[in-house]
Amino acid sequence: MAGAIVAFSSMAVAGRAAASELDTFEIMMYRSFIGIALVVSLGAALGRLRDIAPRRLGLHGLRNLSHFAGQNLWFYALTLIPLAQLFALEFTSPIWVMILAALILGERLTRVRLAAVGLGFAGALIVAQPGAGGDAVGLLAAAASAIGFAGSIVITKLLTRTETTVSILFWLTVMQAGMGVIAAGIDGDITWPSPALWPWLALIGAAGLFAHLCLTTALTLAPATVVVPMDFLRLPAIALLGAVFYDEPLSAPVFLGGALIFAANYLNIATARAKAADL
Repeated sequence: MAGAIVAFSSMAVAGRAAASELDTFEIMMYRSFIGIALVVSLGAALGRLRDIAPRRLGLHGLRNLSHFAGQNLWFYALTLIPLAQLFALEFTSPIWVMILAALILGERLTRVRLAAVGLGFAGALIVAQPGAGGDAVGLLAAAASAIGFAGSIVITKLLTRTETTVSILFWLTVMQAGMGVIAAGIDGDITWPSPALWPWLALIGAAGLFAHLCLTTALTLAPATVVVPMDFLRLPAIALLGAVFYDEPLSAPVFLGGALIFAANYLNIATARAKAADL
């Protein structure tokens, strides 16, 4: 989990550096091309390239459209609001997963899950502080990015029934590279990064894949009730990073709201594990 925390934080710093020259679509385009090289190299090293097949491309496309929208909104919000606010609102993604899973996968919204949803949204409101004069566009983009990530997670659940991780990651990078080219080039102007920017783009591409690899590995080694509290350490870590490097204030409402969002996620996971243990 320490690797995931470092990777997510590194991606935030690199994203701000890249935004000095590139728009969000260009960042996503270059990130995806770097991702293709990494996934193909990793797949070849593991002897798993044969897992990649043109199956369920419609579902892959829907999944990647949701993730592409969420990630672009995340990079956009990154330039407008403090890092701690962005990460706290990103933690509402599991709340949206519960709602979307009920709508798409037919999973039941129990009383505990409804309580978790309410607690999570209360935390999000405290973080956003409506009417407090913050950047409304940035806050809205951050909140919407969590919905995009949630949609991606729910559809990934469907894909994992028949597809391997290597195949899912391959189509993620390839499809999002295509989406990036279209979105970045729609105005007829795609910026070529300066030599100084390429290390930041490489960091974005590598950190994104490495973070999810670390998080997935952690979940295979320890229960979610152990991993989630550790993952939540991203909030104070990124808040300190923002304070040191960007002079962003350490805001009490962000930590209070973030704690409520964490409590909502933990309540849902702990209840699910207790129920599974009783079966």
